[in-house]
Amino acid sequence: MNKKVVIIGGGITGLTSAYYLKQEKLKNNLPIDIQLIEGSSRLGGKIQTIRKDGFVIERGPDSFLARKKSAYRLAENLGIQDQIVFNSSGKSYVLAHNKLHGMPEGSNMGIPTQIKPFIFSGLFSPAGKIRAGLDFVLPKTHVQGDMSLGKFFRRRLGNEVVENLIEPLLSGIYSGDIDQMSLMATFPQFFQIEQKHQSIVLGMKKEMPMKKSKGPRKGIFQTVSTGLQTIVERIEEELDPEEVLKGVQVVNINKVGKKYEIVLSNNEKIESDSIIVTVPHRFIPQLFNNKPVFEPFKKVPSTSVANVAIAFPEHAIKKDINGTGFVVSRNNDYNITACTWTHKKWAHACPKGKVLLRCYVGRPYNKEIVDKTDEELVEIVLEDLRKTMDITEKPEFYIVSRWKDAMPQYTINHKERTKNMEQYLQKEMPGVSVIGCSFYGSGLPDCIDQGEKAVSDTIEYLFSREKQAVPNY
Repeated sequence: MNKKVVIIGGGITGLTSAYYLKQEKLKNNLPIDIQLIEGSSRLGGKIQTIRKDGFVIERGPDSFLARKKSAYRLAENLGIQDQIVFNSSGKSYVLAHNKLHGMPEGSNMGIPTQIKPFIFSGLFSPAGKIRAGLDFVLPKTHVQGDMSLGKFFRRRLGNEVVENLIEPLLSGIYSGDIDQMSLMATFPQFFQIEQKHQSIVLGMKKEMPMKKSKGPRKGIFQTVSTGLQTIVERIEEELDPEEVLKGVQVVNINKVGKKYEIVLSNNEKIESDSIIVTVPHRFIPQLFNNKPVFEPFKKVPSTSVANVAIAFPEHAIKKDINGTGFVVSRNNDYNITACTWTHKKWAHACPKGKVLLRCYVGRPYNKEIVDKTDEELVEIVLEDLRKTMDITEKPEFYIVSRWKDAMPQYTINHKERTKNMEQYLQKEMPGVSVIGCSFYGSGLPDCIDQGEKAVSDTIEYLFSREKQAVPNY
């Protein structure tokens, strides 16, 4: 009799799980029935691409880190590796004190590793630069358990470096508040480097030396030239229609003997031998009948964000800037948190003679801005852009994308909460995996890695005991 595996959630983590499970089934002739359940009417989660008049506009993520190989490997397996492109490398800026400043050369994730560019940067006052120099003499951080990213970096480099360089970069990755974000769950390598070298600046310089290459620099990001949604579309093509159930939500999961009963919002029930859960953390307590081990996830916040993609003719930009975009320090009267000059970062995304800008709004302390109308958000964005780029014309078109409570916050003790959940599932609900951007990394490669691992764990759970039971003659 076939084993039934149910995957709950059709974002990139769930899709990856379904795809690789299907490949293992076909490759090894495994007796598995696969069921992917997605509560909405479409697959892909935050991955959405609009293809319009020669523009390729991402409503959610626009790329993935090239050094993390799992996304490219998935593209290869799907036969779309020829559509993978690198971003154009170019100067990045920080908007601080209502002025654009070039990112100091040698900055690595916001940590300065070259003295001269740091000293001559207008991002910091003389006092701020002297304070950052204390990193060379301060002792190692002593911490039991976890601490916030903000506390760690403020101690080592001071408030100015944190607020004008590190915070705009690192908080942008998670759309969060670095004074609430877990150091150990987000960037534990910084703590490890400091523990090894004492100085975080010298440690970063030794551990991650800047590469001097001849010729043009290669970008560090990759994407799909036809849009990231191509990955979603290709995976859906690989799955049989009966393996995908859309528009139905999972209400809860019950253990019945050695199997699991999945209750759906249409009152149907599905029996399963193994489950891969990939939904956001806020749904987890209800799915598991509010067992105490899942209660802490009710208090974990999620940030709401929006992005506004705006198209112009080239001549509309009176003050062109040589670069690919900027992030915004909190020490400004700006509502946007970042702006990507998409037409310069991604050559494929914009027709010749056009300009495409993608601006982001929404901070943990300003979630309400996301609820404004499209017209209000566009005007807010244009008002900020006029200060930096002298844009006077109206856009040819715009696309507003809202993501309500979509960015999980890895707050202090995140790893402890997640570990407790893991241990409970292993003991009380073997064969059930809970993964996704709420737990083990939010980038596309991180989610793909989690899907691959969950498939491996599921196959091991379902078939390892049967292999052990067969005598080896």
